[in-house]
Amino acid sequence: MDTQLLSSAAWNWNEALPDSCVFTPDERPPASSAAVALPVIDLARPRDEVRRAILQAGKELGFFQARFILPLALQTSPPQQLTVVMPRARTCEEFFRLPAEDKAAFYSSDEENPNRLFTGGNYNTRGKRYWRDCLRLTCPLPLDDVARSEWPNKPIRLRAAVEGFVLPARALGMELLRLLCEGLGLRPDYFEGDLSGGHVFVNINHYPPCPEPERALGLAPHCDRNLITLLRQGSGGIPGLEVLLCRGGGCEWVPVPFVPGAFVVNLGHPVEIATNGVVKSVEHRAVPDKAAARTSVGVFVAPTQDCLLAPAEELVDGDDNPPRYRAVTYREFMRVYKAAGMRRDDVDEAFKI
Repeated sequence: MDTQLLSSAAWNWNEALPDSCVFTPDERPPASSAAVALPVIDLARPRDEVRRAILQAGKELGFFQARFILPLALQTSPPQQLTVVMPRARTCEEFFRLPAEDKAAFYSSDEENPNRLFTGGNYNTRGKRYWRDCLRLTCPLPLDDVARSEWPNKPIRLRAAVEGFVLPARALGMELLRLLCEGLGLRPDYFEGDLSGGHVFVNINHYPPCPEPERALGLAPHCDRNLITLLRQGSGGIPGLEVLLCRGGGCEWVPVPFVPGAFVVNLGHPVEIATNGVVKSVEHRAVPDKAAARTSVGVFVAPTQDCLLAPAEELVDGDDNPPRYRAVTYREFMRVYKAAGMRRDDVDEAFKI
């Protein structure tokens, strides 16, 4: 295991990348020198203003940054006050600095393992190695002691940090989806139930310093397979997340800057299907840095496996606006998603009518 994890390897940072980590310019086009100005949506603004901003961001970019002042009032029945405790970057980073023997029990290359530590990508990497270590944790609903016991118990604060973050982050994600529904003219609870009733997943991503970051990738270009993602970018302003921005007939990779106190929010491909293409699922990737490590935390809200994904009836209107996607179970969606290699255009084409 020690030779598998980048964070455990005794690496000479002056050496060239191993061939397995090298991507050609065609596989890894350089990013634009300008950072993308993702909309930063202040959730303390009037509700009508917020839902319009979320809908516009969903239509144009599929990404936005959500900033809020705690506690946040949720439009639930009954109303709730939400406090999201950001996990301390130091606590997450400490896990990857543990001795190899403390992490060995969690290392697994089995993609079906619900709680695992691995290096590289989530699915078939076609022989390539991505410059990332990842601790992936599964949070069933409701979260119970059995599930918690399967998470790492070192460092000592990690379990509490994850528990204090994941369920409030999911609640925030559901509030953002309610706001999106209001903007679309759907009933506010459209994404409740099976559409969001699957396990919640947490990825703690660690990108060590890389000797040749311009030739490496931390995470492959992909669109998201889940409903909504909330990402806490690494602290310190270290760049890493990049989105594929298409406009004026061309596309370019653009860095996403770190905004203190904000989540990067990404709407997944199931939302594009449910909105009949009104909201976009946008391709994105992660890149490492030469001088500094970066640790990010992502929370993923997913449907149940047997949930049916299909365009909402309210967004389909006969011949004028027919359904653009066929109905499919989430289980089948995931099978096709993996076979398509996670690329947005290939995934989209597989489900279009």
